[in-house]
Amino acid sequence: MRKHTIPTGPFAANCTVLWKDGSGECWIVDPGEDAAEIAAFMKEHSLRPALIALTHGHFDHINGVPGLLERYPGLPVHIGPGDVPYVGNRMNAWPPDYEPIDRPATLVGDLSEGATLSAAGLSAKVLSTPGHTPGSVCLLFEDEDGSLLVSGDTLFAGSCGRTDFPGGSMEQMKASLARLAKLKPATEVLPGHGSATTISREVATNPYMA
Repeated sequence: MRKHTIPTGPFAANCTVLWKDGSGECWIVDPGEDAAEIAAFMKEHSLRPALIALTHGHFDHINGVPGLLERYPGLPVHIGPGDVPYVGNRMNAWPPDYEPIDRPATLVGDLSEGATLSAAGLSAKVLSTPGHTPGSVCLLFEDEDGSLLVSGDTLFAGSCGRTDFPGGSMEQMKASLARLAKLKPATEVLPGHGSATTISREVATNPYMA
């Protein structure tokens, strides 16, 4: 599996493009903004998106969706059921940098605990990790190359997502982080903001995982 991270928008939310060599298709996770840049990367690598997956519904992780759907009509957009209300909510915006978006017709709230999302030769297990938002999820990929966790705003290198926004819960965040701490130590973590890390590094150094 190959991967490429594009920091998007003023808040530098990480959009991750994932693909297997030879498939010609890819996943787009958390296109927060900059649809043109994401599309340009895919064109450069002769890729076409099979799906968009959203780790949660905050504006800085979803506002690139409309621009991608203009380029790729009918593309399915997957999100946790608890965060469906965020998408298309006019309050879920930060003008002028992040204007409100309409709810995509292809939005599916199917990223539920224990579900498996599969497409383009890739497969990820859905881990429900509330705390930052009620419907926050992490995507766990496990194959011959090892384990990869796309953690959204649940787990950062040295920190975790905020819980003081509406729908946030520090109690739930602690439970979610405790669950992630039990993953394989060598699991690579691609967070929603900032640099990549590993589960072993976070268990050893992240005060929120103590």
